[in-house]
Amino acid sequence: MTAQRTVLEASANLLRAHGLTTIFGNPGSNELPFLAGLGNDFDFVLGLHEQVVMGMADGYARGTGRPVLVNLHAASGTGNAMGALTNAHYGHSPLVILAGQQVRRTVGQETMLANVDAGALTAPLTKYAHEPLAAADVPRTLSQAVLEAGTAPRGPVYVSVPLDDWAESALPDDALLTERSVTTAGDLPAALREELTAALDGAERPALVLGPQVDVAAVADSRVLDDVVRLAEHADAMVYVAPSPSRCPFPTPHANFGGVLVPGISSVREKLSGHDAVFVVGAPVFRYHRWEPGDYLAPGTAVWHLTEDPSEATRAPFGRAIVATVSAAVSALADSVTDRGRRRPERSLPVASTSPDGMTGTEIIEVLNEHVHDGVTYVNETTTLDLDYLERIRITRPGGYHFPASGGLGFGLPAAVGLSLAQPEATVVATVGDGSANYGITALYTAAQRQTRTVFVIVNNSGYGALAGFAKRMGVPDVPGLTLGGIDFVSVARGYGVPGEHVSTREEFDRVYRDALAASGPVLIDARVV
Repeated sequence: MTAQRTVLEASANLLRAHGLTTIFGNPGSNELPFLAGLGNDFDFVLGLHEQVVMGMADGYARGTGRPVLVNLHAASGTGNAMGALTNAHYGHSPLVILAGQQVRRTVGQETMLANVDAGALTAPLTKYAHEPLAAADVPRTLSQAVLEAGTAPRGPVYVSVPLDDWAESALPDDALLTERSVTTAGDLPAALREELTAALDGAERPALVLGPQVDVAAVADSRVLDDVVRLAEHADAMVYVAPSPSRCPFPTPHANFGGVLVPGISSVREKLSGHDAVFVVGAPVFRYHRWEPGDYLAPGTAVWHLTEDPSEATRAPFGRAIVATVSAAVSALADSVTDRGRRRPERSLPVASTSPDGMTGTEIIEVLNEHVHDGVTYVNETTTLDLDYLERIRITRPGGYHFPASGGLGFGLPAAVGLSLAQPEATVVATVGDGSANYGITALYTAAQRQTRTVFVIVNNSGYGALAGFAKRMGVPDVPGLTLGGIDFVSVARGYGVPGEHVSTREEFDRVYRDALAASGPVLIDARVV
């Protein structure tokens, strides 16, 4: 992979790859570095007023049926074009509007020609509007803008770029952007199905990376899970759960299950490096969390991306994306892929770690596993155990696992009560960290009043354990406010009308948890862990 020397060079190559070499514009000072650095293969069509520039671009897009590039001067030029932008918006014209911004470090001073709050300037007339937070993200942002403009429903998009960003160094991975495309496929037409099937059949070591859309589809139609399993078995593909999972899209005891991808660039690259064809289904590419700088993919790893979310498709930094109905796509591929005839033995779940100082979090998961049955639905908000959970617990049915989708605390207790009300025949088991529990503790009141069949397990390590782990990895171990103490969750629960008990050993937890599963109403267990 050849690295681009500057952001401008990477961006120009991206625009060439999409055929956006005709530019309609009226230049200003903020735009000069961009325009001066383009090659002679770009055709600048000069308009003497921005409303005319926008109107010409609108007509050009209507005539060609393709996205077209518009260059405007900061906020003032954008304002002059807004009347014509209304036509483009309601006409669904795929205009990629690129506006110049003042030098990045001066924007907050509101210097002359600074575009204050640039991303909000064209709302609600653009379907996507953004100013990259760093120069290194300019090419990816332009990629998203181009793909967003041309993806149904088509329409204008707006990107503001500080004038000094163009000279900054680009990322080596920006070369992957020129290979990106987004296809809107619906139920996966025959030609596309054949192409994807050939890619799967031709792969020596394929992998599936599954996300929450698969589980949502399987809840609506249980045949989807059967199709996913059949696809994995026939292709002999390792199956991973996409980073930062909010649901469980694949049976965790299954032989092909490879666990959850750690949400960092380097960690994902390393895990996928042995696979020549990776099919991401029903998930973004990818929801990273940990900052692990590096290249996205190892050489020789090709990525196909099947999603129902057009925004997931357009914003990804790599991979060929297809916007399609997940259930139909999975069924079609399961029917058409060649059965390689290889089956793996059922995987063994990892053994819990132990400590002489007390009960561990993985011992709690192991006890849950010993009493698992189809009537149990899990809600998890123990961020210290989020990677362990799906690796270790036996989940075999759609809708059996739920985790917060954005990382904000306070999901676990309220969501567990809501699930109990929606599924009164189920027993909802909520494992929640002591830090998280404080955000949603009043949900216990509703659980008591409605007598929901909810088992609340407070995994209590007397602090924000996940943050402590992050602090250690970041090299900042002396962060204040990460320890908690003196909170008696059992007394709090009893105050709301929910019975509870303290436990600190595996044996105690096993006994109390069995009793809680047999209870007719809510129970809270304060489980002290080390």
